[in-house]
Amino acid sequence: MMPSLFIGHGSPLLAVQHNEYSNFLSELGKQFKPKAIVIFSAHWESELLSFTYTDDVLDTVYDYYGFPDEMYQIKYPAKGTIEVAQMLEKRFKNVGIQTKREEKRGLDHGSWVALRHMFPKADIPVVQLSVNPFLSPKEHHNIGRALQGIGDEDILVIGSGTTVHNLRWFYPEATEPAKEAVEFDNWIINKVQQKDVDSLDNYLQLAPHASLAVPRPEHFVPLFIAMGSGNENKKPVVINQTYEFGTMSNLCIEF
Repeated sequence: MMPSLFIGHGSPLLAVQHNEYSNFLSELGKQFKPKAIVIFSAHWESELLSFTYTDDVLDTVYDYYGFPDEMYQIKYPAKGTIEVAQMLEKRFKNVGIQTKREEKRGLDHGSWVALRHMFPKADIPVVQLSVNPFLSPKEHHNIGRALQGIGDEDILVIGSGTTVHNLRWFYPEATEPAKEAVEFDNWIINKVQQKDVDSLDNYLQLAPHASLAVPRPEHFVPLFIAMGSGNENKKPVVINQTYEFGTMSNLCIEF
């Protein structure tokens, strides 16, 4: 049986770094042997819920610029899986969620950076899905609910994003996290563990420093998909709470 995970995917450079957080991801991946991975990436936005649809090797997409040359040579040659994609399609259709197949789409860095540490052999089939940042947290939670029980089939659901993600608010020399970032995350953790979806749906009005932590929600909403897809009888567990540059959260939660 697989849980659902929310993973802070870090910066693209995490792909080639060996540090406390990369070590955490490596150890986390050793805990699981899924038959397939379903991952919602903050770096794929679409109005319709879209998903990769192929059995072939998925392209490694370099959706960033200005990085060292080695960042454009990395390959994460995981295969897709039409079987699992069709299963997802059916589940979403059953609850009235419209979807779209993408036969040419590869894995963007919102997926492959973390997966490269968690499952370095790239030997587990992957289906990547999009997010729509204009939907509410509650609507994303409902998307996740369509996948409840999928872990019983040894399919690992991951929401890949970042709770605190403001590229205009960071401190390159920081050795301690900014208190505002921690206060925001702690509020989110409290409401997630209480399963208080109504408060989370109104985080912009209720959470401390919300507009500073989440100037745009594309990195935030994968959390609610992971939450919705998790075991309703299990209390969510914080498995990592660290920060990069003082504010960029690597919060990870198991559902």
